[in-house]
Amino acid sequence: MRPGGRIEAAITVLDDILTYHRPASIALADWGRRHRFAGSGDRAAIGTHVYDTLRRRASAAWVMDDATPRALMLGALALSPDMSIDSIALLFDGSQHAPSPLSDNERARLRYASQIEDAPPHVQADVPEWLWSAFEDAFEDEAVAEGTSLAMRAPTDLRVNALKADMDKVTKALGKVKTVPASIARLGVRLPAPTGSGRTPNVQNEAAFQKGWFEVQDAGSQIVADLVFARPGEQILDFCAGAGGKTLALAAAMENRGQIHAYDSDKSRLAPIHQRLKRAGVRNAQVHTPTADGPLHDLAALVGRMDRVVIDAPCTGTGVWRRRPDAKWRVSAEALQTRTLQQRAILDDARNFVRPGGYLCYITCSVLPAENEQQVHTFVNENPDFELVSAEEAWRELFGMDAPSPWSDDLVSLRLTPAATDTDGFYFAVMERRDAE
Repeated sequence: MRPGGRIEAAITVLDDILTYHRPASIALADWGRRHRFAGSGDRAAIGTHVYDTLRRRASAAWVMDDATPRALMLGALALSPDMSIDSIALLFDGSQHAPSPLSDNERARLRYASQIEDAPPHVQADVPEWLWSAFEDAFEDEAVAEGTSLAMRAPTDLRVNALKADMDKVTKALGKVKTVPASIARLGVRLPAPTGSGRTPNVQNEAAFQKGWFEVQDAGSQIVADLVFARPGEQILDFCAGAGGKTLALAAAMENRGQIHAYDSDKSRLAPIHQRLKRAGVRNAQVHTPTADGPLHDLAALVGRMDRVVIDAPCTGTGVWRRRPDAKWRVSAEALQTRTLQQRAILDDARNFVRPGGYLCYITCSVLPAENEQQVHTFVNENPDFELVSAEEAWRELFGMDAPSPWSDDLVSLRLTPAATDTDGFYFAVMERRDAE
């Protein structure tokens, strides 16, 4: 396909997403099935255009004073640092399969891209307007910069599986794939975000991945798993294990000694964990699922016995907007309220498994105070046998004094962001259960 044809296809997919409120991944997959003539390079380029436009949806609409799919595409291209009005016009030339030529009004509006600093703050940051006050509460004067960082393309991060390999072994196995060490994650290898119409190599096709030498895992996820401070021989409950990414990281930190109990209330989310454990060579993980006798029946024997309980809580996902930009515009106040209620219920359930002197670790991939600081402070206020302890000390011990500093509003819990730590957005807090008096 010619570049203009790729743009027209991306506009068609955007129309599908916005009209029918469909996830971008599903809309792109459906387009690919209907247009089998498009090669893998075409599909990747179309996906890049779609995701870049969704990342900058608010600012692109402001530039063009229009929120139609064509206008959003034009605005996003104009905001790209390597696109001029003339280069955009070459893509919109009206040739076969390409978009129709630019109108005089469109040409005039494209110039507004250079004036984006005149837009309202939430537009500059590409944050939904109803969430802007929460962003200002979280980031104060840095709110625009933090929002903008969440509207950028994301790198691909790999975690070296210390049970089977080391950094040198993995980087050599990846051969010509361009990698750099992660800036903070101790076992992290990064594939930088592609530029232009480039695409990230599919490293899951590599033999090293099939052998279990590494996992695809954002550096922020690796860091919060490290902050759990799992040690060989401990008993750990991964209470919201999902597909098992953090379970695998914890098993490696424990050197396959002790026991990890991986549980999730949704069996379908947990399903991939079995194959992943096998590929990674994990031998100290036991998988638990809800039963007909009750959702937590299979965990009854663990009550009050766990050295650490890890909650990777369901959340709005505001911290992973770089990777799921369509979700940014679907999140609602109702969804936020639902998630906060779920988080409180999960904390109330998970607390029972922590032994006296053990730790409850709370993690989200959100940057919103309502899902983070407000949740843990409410929890410790209502549960006086739990006390917030400093994650900042663990950060410095693990990553050194020279590592970039995460956000910390209360000086004990931590908030990672693309702008501050060059990772996805994550929150981490740890609470110690006091000995019974």
